[in-house]
Amino acid sequence: MSAIIPPKPRTLTGSKIRIAIVAAKFNAEFTDALVENAVQQIQLYSTSPRVDLIRVPGAFEIPIIAKTLLEEEKPDCIIALGCIIRGGTGHADLVAKSVTNGLQQLALEFSTPVIHEVLLVEDEKQAYARCIGTKLNRGREAARSALDIIEVVTEVRRANQSMRLHPSNG
Repeated sequence: MSAIIPPKPRTLTGSKIRIAIVAAKFNAEFTDALVENAVQQIQLYSTSPRVDLIRVPGAFEIPIIAKTLLEEEKPDCIIALGCIIRGGTGHADLVAKSVTNGLQQLALEFSTPVIHEVLLVEDEKQAYARCIGTKLNRGREAARSALDIIEVVTEVRRANQSMRLHPSNG
């Protein structure tokens, strides 16, 4: 696990950005903290954000709602937040793998960034450190990553548009 969170992004100004956060209700103490920290960071580093928050029962349900949003709402980015705590069976690993695969597939299918912070942790101590603690807070990390990738995608799309409008004569 990395102990480094992404650097603070530049403040995004100009066009309004739209971020959808899809967060699990399960393990609410931890997911609520992820949501709160993500929203604070988005508001801190964006001058006119629109943040839509959709809560789902558990992590397994995140990809279907993310897909619905990508099909119908077309946000600039989706942030997936949840906390899966391992138990005595392999169920947590199955859920985590399914969520990971589903979110990656959606990002590629819709060419829209999907920030994956559905955490798989060993115990509540790890969950606390990553969701509520200040040092490794993954909610902040998710928001910073989202803002950074929105900027990168915007620049790439702008460059591609410019190349289509002004093809080289080479």
